[in-house]
Amino acid sequence: MKNSFQQKYILEKSLWTEDDFKTMGWHDNRIHAISFGENYELLFDIDYIFDWILKGNYYKFQVSPCTLIFENVYDIKFDLDSSGSELEIVDIFYENPRRPNNADYTKREIEFDWIIETQQGNISFTAVGYKQYVRQLPKFLSSQTIELNERGGVSFERIAIETQ
Repeated sequence: MKNSFQQKYILEKSLWTEDDFKTMGWHDNRIHAISFGENYELLFDIDYIFDWILKGNYYKFQVSPCTLIFENVYDIKFDLDSSGSELEIVDIFYENPRRPNNADYTKREIEFDWIIETQQGNISFTAVGYKQYVRQLPKFLSSQTIELNERGGVSFERIAIETQ
């Protein structure tokens, strides 16, 4: 939801899934950490940018720390080349829909090949979908990232905050 020139962002919901994919965008989202979870999960601790607000000649941002979890993941490939410690998403897309081999177990009818394109290369894998948990209300910032101490450090917490 766009809230141009408002410092307080009205969060539509705090748990997002692949059903929301067309309304979401991860451009310039910072990845703070990556982990492999239980039950074939791939977890990302990210700063998700909910809104870009042009104020004069500069942008301000509504940013929240989020946990992005891809489900029933396999065939993971990391092709990253970085001389620094930052990992920033350019885009996320998916292709090649098909019925999962384990559809009866996962209770999901479609899986995709996912690509997370970053400034430093690509992360690709197969998964049935994702959940993205918003862990804090968006902060109005002049930066696209939240300082580690302000975001509570690195976290893969699966508890979404309550919306307003």
